[in-house]
Amino acid sequence: MLNDDEVILLVNAGVIPAYALEKHLRDNIRAIKVRRALISRASSTGTLETSQLPYHHYDYSKVHGQCCENVIGIMPIPVGVAGPIRIDGELLHVPMATTEGALVASTSRGCKAILLGGGASTVLTNDGMTRGPCLQMPSVVRAGALKAWLDGDGLEQVREAFQSTSRFAKLQHLKVAIAGRLVFVRFTTFTGDAMGMNMISKGCEQALRFIQSKFPDCQVVSVSGNYCTDKKPAAINWIEGRGKSVVAEAVIPGDTVRKVLKTTVDDLCQLNLRKNLVGSAMAGSIGGFNAHAANTLTAIYLATGQDPAQNVESSMCITLMEPANDGRDLRISCSMPCIEVGTIGGGTVLPPQAACLEMLGCRGPNRETPGANAQKLARVICAAVMAGELSLCSALATGDLVRSHIALNRAAPTATPTNTPVSNVTPQPSSSNMRAD
Repeated sequence: MLNDDEVILLVNAGVIPAYALEKHLRDNIRAIKVRRALISRASSTGTLETSQLPYHHYDYSKVHGQCCENVIGIMPIPVGVAGPIRIDGELLHVPMATTEGALVASTSRGCKAILLGGGASTVLTNDGMTRGPCLQMPSVVRAGALKAWLDGDGLEQVREAFQSTSRFAKLQHLKVAIAGRLVFVRFTTFTGDAMGMNMISKGCEQALRFIQSKFPDCQVVSVSGNYCTDKKPAAINWIEGRGKSVVAEAVIPGDTVRKVLKTTVDDLCQLNLRKNLVGSAMAGSIGGFNAHAANTLTAIYLATGQDPAQNVESSMCITLMEPANDGRDLRISCSMPCIEVGTIGGGTVLPPQAACLEMLGCRGPNRETPGANAQKLARVICAAVMAGELSLCSALATGDLVRSHIALNRAAPTATPTNTPVSNVTPQPSSSNMRAD
């Protein structure tokens, strides 16, 4: 019954919390409009009410309580498609959300080369999300006693407590480490088609309550003790894996390397060795033995409703190239031990992201084989990353990097200056040379 100005007065008076406008007004669009007005009138710039940040024509019913709070609009990101690419026998087009020109074109070139070679094959080597609580005992002796119990008789009892919280969560194993009287317990859990952080955190809390019933002197410092490790670079993820661990491989015919990638098998192998392996080792990299795995992975994450902050560990990748078939062809592989994805929950419930999952044939839960849809998404990501690696390394080997970015990653000039000789204008690369870093 109140007009917008009256609602703003109530918010400023502390009667209605600004974050609860949707609840009180029962109109998502009006709540956003009022919130934008509140911010504009309280800001020295005062631009949000007339901002080009859009907020109309969007279904906010799936946003509140799951994806975002204090909503002031939506951020449209262009979605391109790379492909087609054949992955494990299935022909797919891969959606990528990005604002970086040349990235989709580059990945598409790699997809074409892989397709002409018969496609990519993938292997899932592990599937287990992790959470690593930090516990504190009164002494190192008691810390040692807790570790011994968790490593032995306590495991099955902890597993039973953990799994009582979910139909899908299956505790695979525990990894226990001690630092003084601190005990770090890394839970590794199968989480079905969910990425699983909420599921595993709930299970951990129940398991910790059970541990405290057996060890009353055990203090829970934090349900996450950075031994997981989430959204931070860590050797334990690179070595042990987190989420889905996938290896992708393809053999590219020598003719395709020359005609599509515009380089040679030997040049690619030498560049990969010196850049991705030696160069990364010289930099002291952890899981960064690749050209730009994070680029392709993050674009697919944004398109399919994944947590983009998890690209930190998810994009860990080692790219290997070697001659095949007596040196005529190229064998390439990408090994990614930490692809953290889900096809239910989080941003996957939003219609645009769900549509991109639908494109890949892995939307929602897999009723027949729980976990299979999320595993398929991880396989697609690893194969697409391999396509991006193949194209970028080829561009670097042929010197097309700068030309492609000038053509595809800059706003077009309004006109060529009259005093600029035509011979000085940078030539446009052909589509076969498009790539991104």
